[in-house]
Amino acid sequence: YRGTPQEFVSALKHGYLYQGQWYRWQQQPRGTPTFGLPPAAMIDFIQNHDQVANSARGQRVHELTSPGVYRAVTAVTLLAPGTPMLFQGQEFATSSRFLFFADHKPELARLVGKGRVEFLEQWRSLRTPDMRKCFADPGARETFECCRLDYGEVAKHAETYALHRDLLRLRREDEIISRQGAHGIDGAVLSESSFVIRFFSPGHDRDRLLVVNLGADLALSPAPEPLLATPPSMRWAKLWSSDDPEYGGCGTALFGDEESWRIPGQAALVLHPVYPDKSTETRIAQAQF
Repeated sequence: YRGTPQEFVSALKHGYLYQGQWYRWQQQPRGTPTFGLPPAAMIDFIQNHDQVANSARGQRVHELTSPGVYRAVTAVTLLAPGTPMLFQGQEFATSSRFLFFADHKPELARLVGKGRVEFLEQWRSLRTPDMRKCFADPGARETFECCRLDYGEVAKHAETYALHRDLLRLRREDEIISRQGAHGIDGAVLSESSFVIRFFSPGHDRDRLLVVNLGADLALSPAPEPLLATPPSMRWAKLWSSDDPEYGGCGTALFGDEESWRIPGQAALVLHPVYPDKSTETRIAQAQF
């Protein structure tokens, strides 16, 4: 996995990335086809107990990336056709780490601790003596205790909680995104760090566009991707933005006009088509979610 836009698009459209292709690490074909399976059968997440615990410090995703990228990828996860999964405390950016812990008798606990070190050393970055000092003892009481959630952080981290709340509401209540049907989306790569997903509606006059840019600001002039085209006599308006100040963002400027697009960096936008306001010369209509 390289984290490229094409991988995001393929995963959103097809579920598994590996559906029988050669997998170099295992030296054999990996995966099976997902054709015919409903999107709800696919589980989408950006972290789980294995990924977080199989590290030296048990850090969560929001600690390993920028706030903007975290908000954008969260939007992709919660609006994707698959079934989203949140890992404990993710919805409010918990400060609690999640480390591997186990409750065994002393003799077995020592063997588990030794095996844990050997397992983590399969990753080159964790083989150094300095990193080995960071490994927590799986059998220590404090290792377990530091993984407990502090629900007082729901209010303290209200911006992240609001982000997840609003995205889940959009997923549940939007007339098009909530359909989540098979073959109801298409996607395309826009640049080395950005992509677009289009949710189709009957007649296409109520389509939704999820535009994701994990890199720097992107200017498209012209915008050659057909999925960016509006329905006839309509234009795109903002329905939701990950850069909303309520989520800790800096706000979203007008994103484009009839001739070009400006896609903000480290952000995700949900757009919907509207008829232009003929009484003004404003080229971009805006809608409040």
